[in-house]
Amino acid sequence: MEYLRTDYHVHPDYSIDAAPVKIREYCEKALELDIKEICFTTHVELDPARRDMDNFVYLNGEKVSAFNYVWLDNYFEEIARAQDEFEHGDLKVKAGIEIGYNQGCEIHVEYIVNNYPFDFVMGAIHCLDHIAISSMKESPRYFQNKSLKELRDEYFTILMEMVKTGFFDCVAHVDLYIRYGIRVYGSDIFTVHRGAVEPVFEEMARRRMGLEINTSSRHRGLEEFHPTEEILDLAVKSGIEVYTVGSDAHSLDILGCYIDEALKILKERNLRNHVYTRRKATPF
Repeated sequence: MEYLRTDYHVHPDYSIDAAPVKIREYCEKALELDIKEICFTTHVELDPARRDMDNFVYLNGEKVSAFNYVWLDNYFEEIARAQDEFEHGDLKVKAGIEIGYNQGCEIHVEYIVNNYPFDFVMGAIHCLDHIAISSMKESPRYFQNKSLKELRDEYFTILMEMVKTGFFDCVAHVDLYIRYGIRVYGSDIFTVHRGAVEPVFEEMARRRMGLEINTSSRHRGLEEFHPTEEILDLAVKSGIEVYTVGSDAHSLDILGCYIDEALKILKERNLRNHVYTRRKATPF
């Protein structure tokens, strides 16, 4: 069976932490890379406690509040234009979003996902205790003040809460805590999931949620993707059948990076890569 290239984690110039690269530019690059389907996943953080730090997106180069939903109207219009332009060029273009989940943001997430025609909604945990564990600069403030057990308890508790909201189609970079946690906890970070992630995966399987293989870890010096192969095997054992692959591109040069290797990992386990249309997953 042929595994065709997709990239289901791409940040255009709407994302607050992305390079100023337009949707059309990514689509042109995707054609060059023989990517058959691309899903744009603008990154949105909605934690009220971080309102002045990262509750923003860019609209036409200007920083605007993520709660000013006019940006979403523009986003969908731009994606629709790309869909029209590239539909005959062997590239499907999908509308997605990556929402950073925090306790207290549910009312905003519910509004966004229920009022806009997304193909794909990813949930992710970027912050714990209102500190960005995804940030090289901020993360030490969290990790250096938490035991490994405290990290484990807090992360997987919130991950389960996120899954149970029912708002998300897929979980992004499920073991993101490894990225900078390894600098504090060392190799112990690679086993902290044991006994904690399995109930989450079982709940995801029950809801037929997807799990992303995110290749961005390679750019940060890690050998394995998110999730590690041990965690991926636990997902399979727990019954998860839906998987996506994504480069987590925040700039044009990262688009499609290591996607072939991610697809190989799926193929070795007889797992199927999936794409989404209006929140419904299908094997690709």
